[in-house]
Amino acid sequence: MKAFLLSTTAAFAVTLAPATALVAQETDTIVIGTDVDAGTLDPRLTRDTTASRTANLIYSGLVEIAPNLEAVPELAESWESPDPQTIIFTLRPDLTFSDGSPLTAEDVVFTYETILDPDFNAPQRALYTPIESIEAVDERTVQFNLSAPYAPLLSYLDMGIVSKAAVEGGTDIALEPIGAGPMQLVAWNSGSDIQLEANENYWGTAPEIENITLQIIGDNSARAQAFEAGDLDIVQSPLSPQDIERLAADDRFGNAIMAGLGVTYLNFNVSDPLLSDPEMRQAFAMLVDQDTIVNQIYQGVDEVTNSVLLPTSWAYDEAISQPLFDPAAAVEKFAELGWTDTNGDGILDKDGDPLRVVLSTHSEDPNRVQSVEYLQAVFQSAGVDAEIQISDWPSFSTNYVQQGQHQIALLGWLNLVDPDRLLYAQLTTGGSTNWGGYSNPEVDALLDAGRSSLDQADRAQAYRGAAEILAEELPYYIISAQGYQLFYASDLPVEVEANPRGTLRGVIGLSD
Repeated sequence: MKAFLLSTTAAFAVTLAPATALVAQETDTIVIGTDVDAGTLDPRLTRDTTASRTANLIYSGLVEIAPNLEAVPELAESWESPDPQTIIFTLRPDLTFSDGSPLTAEDVVFTYETILDPDFNAPQRALYTPIESIEAVDERTVQFNLSAPYAPLLSYLDMGIVSKAAVEGGTDIALEPIGAGPMQLVAWNSGSDIQLEANENYWGTAPEIENITLQIIGDNSARAQAFEAGDLDIVQSPLSPQDIERLAADDRFGNAIMAGLGVTYLNFNVSDPLLSDPEMRQAFAMLVDQDTIVNQIYQGVDEVTNSVLLPTSWAYDEAISQPLFDPAAAVEKFAELGWTDTNGDGILDKDGDPLRVVLSTHSEDPNRVQSVEYLQAVFQSAGVDAEIQISDWPSFSTNYVQQGQHQIALLGWLNLVDPDRLLYAQLTTGGSTNWGGYSNPEVDALLDAGRSSLDQADRAQAYRGAAEILAEELPYYIISAQGYQLFYASDLPVEVEANPRGTLRGVIGLSD
């Protein structure tokens, strides 16, 4: 049988020197600071980093993504591809969920069939739509049948497998998760903490830490101060630059500071009448001072980048560039589009209407708030009546941006293990996370080509073609490639291995 092995398509060539801490004290609990409460503990429905990181501890996937971004066996002990549109997984023997019930191929089928059900409204559904069907060949064998070759598939099969029996039996796994990961839920105090303990039925090596508490502290600096005071054992991105610098210089703490797998960007709502014209978006883009935001507000912990292809990606092309900061050119562009200051009040207007726009972000990240305030000042100096809207993360993300109520929103995407992860669901017509309403059939075709080719050179060509169009039409304006930082008390009784995805198995003695 000829095997056509699907590429894991690790999007970034990141070389990590694992951060380690030597055993110095006896403890069975690690307290980790996090910025927002989890929205759900159902892995199929996670939208925020806390939910994703917690779900990664409670559940196991068919594969796990290692720090080098390669897919390695987890629930699946092996897999093969007899042809480019078929992949067959063999599960480990005698798998169980945390409640002791068996985990079989039927649970894998159930997990992915529910994600693919449009009525289920899974946020990451677009990552799995090339899956035409899933079959439980027997209790330990699962076959994925694809509608076309799909290069990123393995990178996305770390999705936590849920219990079909528990869900169909009425258990709300969003609140009472039942998984096959190294940890299980003990208590979830909304807005305060999430408490986990080791799963005694875990199929793999037992975690070295018996208990984990994720302590929710929304303000970045307050979280860093709690870590310095000894109230937290670990903090990680997002952190404020001044805190990163101070913590890195403190020899009480170990750290891992590296290129991350995320971007910070402006999401233009192209469905908004003011922003529907790409030339208007270009004019606004020329008012974005990336250098000041990245190197002064963020103090260089991130990196200026100029397209949707990150500098560490195999698809990156430095020749592709968005409009650069040029306020004079922006004013000239506005004038070409009919926006001038006809009444001398300092605000551009057209047909009697002032040029007004709302810049928004969430309150938990003071650097994003400061960035939006700075953008407001630059916009106003160019004759744009810019307002800012700051709200808490749940309101901002769920009730505002995801409902398409924003105009220009400052956001971030993480876990970008493949170019497809940033682009497909977000920027194809009708994509599940296409909150700005962008649509371009040529981009759709290129992004389809990028995910269906198994040749990396062909994939890179497709993504570069899409990136060129996106740099001109600007549904997104990429401000920076994010860095990733993790700090930990140097006397932790476990070796700490950082993962640029921000997952947490490496802090409980388990390699991600």
